[in-house]
Amino acid sequence: MTHASTVPAAAEAVPADRARIRPIGRGRRLPTSAVAALGLFVAARLCGCLVLAVVARPSDRRPLLLLGRSWDSVWYLRIASHGYGHTLHSRSGTGIHNDLAFFPLYPALIRGIGMLTPLDGMAAGLLVSWTAAAVAALGIHQVGRLLHGPSVATVLVVLWGLLPHSIVLSMGYTEPVLTAFAAWSLYAVLTRRWVWAGTLAALAGLSRPNGFAVAAAVLAAAVQEVWRMRGREVPHRLWTGAALAPLGWGGYVLWVGRRRGDPLGGYFTVQRLWGSRFDFGVGSLQFAERMMLHGTRLHFPMALVIVAVGTVLFALLLADRAPLPLVVYSGLLLVVALGGSGFFESKPRFLLPAFPLLIVVAQALARTARARPWHAAVVASALAGFSFVYGAYLVVLARSPL
Repeated sequence: MTHASTVPAAAEAVPADRARIRPIGRGRRLPTSAVAALGLFVAARLCGCLVLAVVARPSDRRPLLLLGRSWDSVWYLRIASHGYGHTLHSRSGTGIHNDLAFFPLYPALIRGIGMLTPLDGMAAGLLVSWTAAAVAALGIHQVGRLLHGPSVATVLVVLWGLLPHSIVLSMGYTEPVLTAFAAWSLYAVLTRRWVWAGTLAALAGLSRPNGFAVAAAVLAAAVQEVWRMRGREVPHRLWTGAALAPLGWGGYVLWVGRRRGDPLGGYFTVQRLWGSRFDFGVGSLQFAERMMLHGTRLHFPMALVIVAVGTVLFALLLADRAPLPLVVYSGLLLVVALGGSGFFESKPRFLLPAFPLLIVVAQALARTARARPWHAAVVASALAGFSFVYGAYLVVLARSPL
């Protein structure tokens, strides 16, 4: 296990010859371990999609439609085609679903690809998601490699690709987009590329409501760096990066608020009408109590287990003395999942971008792979089997929002 004394903090430069970092934007080839990790990730996701296709076949449901036009994907495709302005009243009459709840970057990318290529909206959306998932896998590898070396980095990528809800990484959803910008922004922070970090954080903030966690991580690292440099001149790139980081999320929230006639509260009103609000976990506890007393479908207790495991993993990340930006980023994603009410079954999806939670597990599994390769192979096979089958269940059989 590598401790903070040997891990480069966000506020410290990392000698390239020690960590063998491949700087962003300098035309250098990816390390062999990154290519291998990407190959394993792609293989895992292809296997997951194949299992989904097999499960969907008896019901004559088309796998690509399931991946590209399920639940939130339909909203994003509508925004890409027609812009904002669609409202849907729930069948029960208790909710008003407005498309302003969905952040704009993903539909904008879909629209852009549709204008430049002959692809329709669904195909463009899947292309964006699949590309973003691959970019995210490379970014996750680079973060893991910087902190703990190539073997842990490869295991980290594979674990991320085999999470129970990793089928979402193959769907027309925004989690791959957020994770791609988050991973590379965090890598930029850890290597003191402040303008890159702030720019990528701003784009992450335009991707999803919980994208603000990336900006918070950049700002926390900037404050740490300023504190470390007290008494010395702070480089202008740090101030620029810190200023850029919150612009994406904050800009969209203010735009929605202005459109709704309430600049500061309009976006949160839209979320409340969807039944989604932050109540410090009261709603989630009430739902969990009802679930325990009366029983429910499989994916609800699984969501509870996954969030509980995520909480334990965050404690382990703290005990491992991970760099501050990783702690802030993962912690805020976990707080949103724990403290938000509504869409209980979606909480594991909200945690998909929180890849730093897997670092301690990746370290342990990498050690096992070196000492007992067959044991590691059995663990990986079990994770893969469960991920593929459960992912197919979620998309084909559960018939519940992801």
